[in-house]
Amino acid sequence: MSEVSARKRIWGWFFFDWASQPYNTLLITFIFAPYIKDLIGDGAQAQAAWGFGIAAAGIIIAIMAPVLGAMADTFGNRLRWIWLFSIMYVAGSFGLWWAAPDNFNLIWTLTLFAIGMIGMEFATIFTNSMLPDLGTKEEIGRISGNGWAFGYVGGLFALVIMLTLFAENAETGKTLIGIDPLFGLDASQREGTRSVGPLTAVWYAVFMIPFFLWVRDPKRAKPPKGATRKALSDVAGTIRNLPQTPSLLAYLGSSMFYRDALNGMYTFGGIYAAGVLEWSVIDVGIFGILAIISGAVFAWLGGRADTRFGPKPVITVCIWVLCGVAISIVFISRESVFGIAVGPESTLPDRAFYVMGVLIGAAGGVIQSASRSMMVRQAIPDRTAESFGLYALAGKATSFIAPFLIGVMTAVSGSQQIGVTPLIVLFLLGLILLRWVNPAGDQTKWDAAS
Repeated sequence: MSEVSARKRIWGWFFFDWASQPYNTLLITFIFAPYIKDLIGDGAQAQAAWGFGIAAAGIIIAIMAPVLGAMADTFGNRLRWIWLFSIMYVAGSFGLWWAAPDNFNLIWTLTLFAIGMIGMEFATIFTNSMLPDLGTKEEIGRISGNGWAFGYVGGLFALVIMLTLFAENAETGKTLIGIDPLFGLDASQREGTRSVGPLTAVWYAVFMIPFFLWVRDPKRAKPPKGATRKALSDVAGTIRNLPQTPSLLAYLGSSMFYRDALNGMYTFGGIYAAGVLEWSVIDVGIFGILAIISGAVFAWLGGRADTRFGPKPVITVCIWVLCGVAISIVFISRESVFGIAVGPESTLPDRAFYVMGVLIGAAGGVIQSASRSMMVRQAIPDRTAESFGLYALAGKATSFIAPFLIGVMTAVSGSQQIGVTPLIVLFLLGLILLRWVNPAGDQTKWDAAS
């Protein structure tokens, strides 16, 4: 009976990845971001605005993440926090429906987008902190990889539904399979594409049901008086004492850079393709399908590689692949591919970018799963939510810098290609700091302290 309960809990935990993935897949990368480019018109201007908007949300996440994690460790009941941030996710994403072509308010649209994104990121902190409770250290790599693969499959299904039944081509008004958007949605007002907001919200609300039914927190004693102040003091002390845990410090620094660079690829991939390669929302969606399929397959394979070799070598290989992709996409445009001039009718730039999408999906899926597994090994015992709050801080501390730098580089150069070059530097910084990470974490210190 306990085995069935444990299995259900793992599957319930998987469903968070399935439910939340469409925010990344549909809104951040493949549908809504290219739609914003269509509304603004100029690709470089849209990329800059998108960067500044994401940066603002990143600042809030960076400041609040470790504090919320510490409070969750002190008070317990992580499910209550996940409920709260799920409401933000649903409200923010649903509100994007009102980003209409004839009544477009960029500031209001980016604000709603940020609300949903903040909800997603904060809910992720608490679901990630549940990973150590799902299995042994030998099992968590496989569990994390399977969860990430399951999430990618959810994102793929949502993207296919969006492309075939709702998202219309701006010129023809038809979806990918040549039909009008369902439910009489007005293609001239881009209602099919705008429905991505409500679809993302409803998808999350429905598929979080297994999570809330099957996932349970361990029971904890009632926190003492003054627990909130103690939680805030604990997180301040943890940050202050990070130099005494060198492996954790190095890993937080490394992941801060390489995850930020990867998020930059996801955040700007769709809007980059729409501007540089002149792709439609549907073209970007097909690119997304390829990336998601490769991400799902390799996240599953990566979980097995994590179990066999450990997460550190898996992360190292992925960073090298992603760094190569970051360099390569700068040399792919409508006019040339790696310095070779092509005609306006050539499909070589499109095919080259599709290959980049497959590589981003493959390496991105593996590195995110392995990073979550690595954090379990680096986490401070009995303070996993706080540790994952610091992990979120590390992921977001520069997340506002990368979009900001991309926004500035794009605005100054007037080129989307030059605008994404900061990603190369971030990947290399992450790779350098990874050298000082102990695959087992600061285990000797914890053993001595106990």
